[in-house]
Amino acid sequence: MSGNSGRDTAGRFASGNPGKRRGTRNRATMAALSLMEGQSEALSCKAVQMALGGDTTALRLCLERLVPPVKDAPIQFDLPAMQCARDASDAAAGVLRAVAEGDLTPTEGAQVMALVDFYRRTLETTEFEARLAALEAQQV
Repeated sequence: MSGNSGRDTAGRFASGNPGKRRGTRNRATMAALSLMEGQSEALSCKAVQMALGGDTTALRLCLERLVPPVKDAPIQFDLPAMQCARDASDAAAGVLRAVAEGDLTPTEGAQVMALVDFYRRTLETTEFEARLAALEAQQV
């Protein structure tokens, strides 16, 4: 350790430096919260009044609080069963077809395709383990 700076000879902080505790807020946030303490109802009423008066920013703020944007929703479309890694090409074709026909958005298609790929890799690993076990059994 060099001096009392808490750093080692390479200039890094020594281990054991806890830093801020999880959930600690900075001073600016604490100051803003203390200023608004007890004013939430008045601020909400004012935002609603401004929205009703035509302030589009206030209107967007109010609507986002009333109806938050949907981040994820279930989707339904036909996807062939995947019993082996080779079936992944049929599944990928099904995803592309669903995107082309408008049943899935391109973003949804990409997310489903990532799941198909993950499952394909899982199937490949399972198939590989089975073949390896069969080869090892022949060796005995």
